Amino acid sequence: MTSIYRVDGNRVVTSPDAAGPWDRRMQHGSAPSSLVTWAAERIPTPVPMEIARVTIDLMRPVPVAPLTIETEVLREGRKIQLCQLRLLADGVQVVGATVLKIKRQALTLPDDVKELPVTLPSPEDSLVEDGHAATSPFAGMVSMRAARGRFGKAGAGAIWFRVDHPLVEGEAISQAMRALAAADFSNGTASSLDFRAWTYINADLNVNFSRQPVGEWILVDGESWIGPDGAGLAMSRLADRQGYFGRAVQSLVIEKR
Repeated sequence: MTSIYRVDGNRVVTSPDAAGPWDRRMQHGSAPSSLVTWAAERIPTPVPMEIARVTIDLMRPVPVAPLTIETEVLREGRKIQLCQLRLLADGVQVVGATVLKIKRQALTLPDDVKELPVTLPSPEDSLVEDGHAATSPFAGMVSMRAARGRFGKAGAGAIWFRVDHPLVEGEAISQAMRALAAADFSNGTASSLDFRAWTYINADLNVNFSRQPVGEWILVDGESWIGPDGAGLAMSRLADRQGYFGRAVQSLVIEKR
């Protein structure tokens, strides 16, 4: 396969390149998060709408195996649409998600309402991060540029991400899919713990948009909070070259290796 997924109806074939850093039999969270977003964008809306929120619950490890997609519209309105999506592996639900869409409409805003610009270095002026394919096949499908800190190193970081590999065969990568793929790297971007000594797997991913991102590069500007009882948070501001457009939050399960 030349893509991460091949979709035929509601059946999905998964490439080994979907695997993440924790277990080669498990998918990287970016992969199913992008797949769910792709499926949600294909649910028709009564008027033009854009994705405003994606909530992903990783209910079980997502295997590198065939999947089934199920979709349902929970609320259909003139201003919003709320969708529910499920990914199943061998009949067992592994991912649950809800996607909120909001009516697209052009607004004339007050002059003092401006986008928050990015003052960090651009992708071209940031440090090239490479070699991550050795620990995560999916990470090998993504270009990384460190504007602050280093990916996978302890401390708050800001990393530019660009998906370089097709996600769904025969389909373009949408802007929302790019954002979700980048956002799931939040725990590695803003880790407070040494990857060699700890695991900090995210059990969910919540991304909110104020607008749709522009361009191929997505900045994940993150920090993390680690609690004493096995839980943590990875939080990121999301940006493109034009400025910040969203936020991402992951709930982390912290364990000693």
